[in-house]
This record gives sequence, structure tokens and C-alpha cells, in this order.
Amino acid sequence: MIGLVFGLAVAVIVFLALLASAWRSTTGIERIVRCRAGHLFTSTVVPGASFKAIRLGAYRFQRCPVGRHWTLVRSVDVATLTAAELAQAGSIHDVRIP
Repeated sequence: MIGLVFGLAVAVIVFLALLASAWRSTTGIERIVRCRAGHLFTSTVVPGASFKAIRLGAYRFQRCPVGRHWTLVRSVDVATLTAAELAQAGSIHDVRIP
């Protein structure tokens, strides 16, 4: 009986790990955002969870690592950015917690 419970627990943990991995790859938790001053940077975005930002609809109030100020940020459509802007945003990350 103990072996069955242990095996079931391991199966559930493996399933949840695979599910989390698939979810991360489809949601793209690393997003390029722009602050109100126009600075571009990469931010960790997890739907439903936030420890470093206050969510306000499509915007979030958080610290901009480029200008070192607190501001509203919004996700940017990557298709509208130039190669230079993509490189700039990819080189600057905020804190790696959601």
C-alpha cells in the first residue's frame, strides 16, 4: 500500500512538472515591456501572480531598470520593434521574480 501511494505521488509530481513546463513555453513568461518614459526591457510576467508589481488591467506599476524609476509598464507587440530595440530590450532584465 505504501508503495502504491509513493508511486502515485511521484506520478502526480512528474505530471505537474511537465504541465508547468508546457505552460511556460506557451505563455512566454519573459515579455518585452515599455515604461511610460519609453524605456524597453524584459520582464517576467506570470498570469495571476505578481510579487514585484501592482497589476492595473493591461498595465503594471513596477520599477523600470533602465531609468531606475517607478512607472506604469505595458507589454509590447514584438512585431512592431526593430532589431536594435529587440536587442536592447533583451539585454536588460528586471528582477527575475514574477
